[in-house]
Amino acid sequence: MDGAHSMRPIHFLSRTRTDREETLNIELLEQTKSVVPSIPVLINMISKRVRQLNAGFRPYVKRMGPNEENVDVAMREIVEGKLIAEINFADTSVNEEILG
Repeated sequence: MDGAHSMRPIHFLSRTRTDREETLNIELLEQTKSVVPSIPVLINMISKRVRQLNAGFRPYVKRMGPNEENVDVAMREIVEGKLIAEINFADTSVNEEILG
């Protein structure tokens, strides 16, 4: 291998569907990363939204199909600007704790 990274899908086993393998949409993930470049913030946004969707919350975008995974719905919500993260840097209690 020449050291170049190839664009391959990431495979993982779904907890709810143990009988088949799921594939993460790499292209959608790259689009999502371009909207939210901070990986820790992006992970928190997606995981919180997937938990909400799993709990029965309605998606902010129309599903692409009946089998679309909630993680893909959450990423499309971010890409389409329907889901944003708000960070309050003016919260003095956090700033005082950090600055000591």
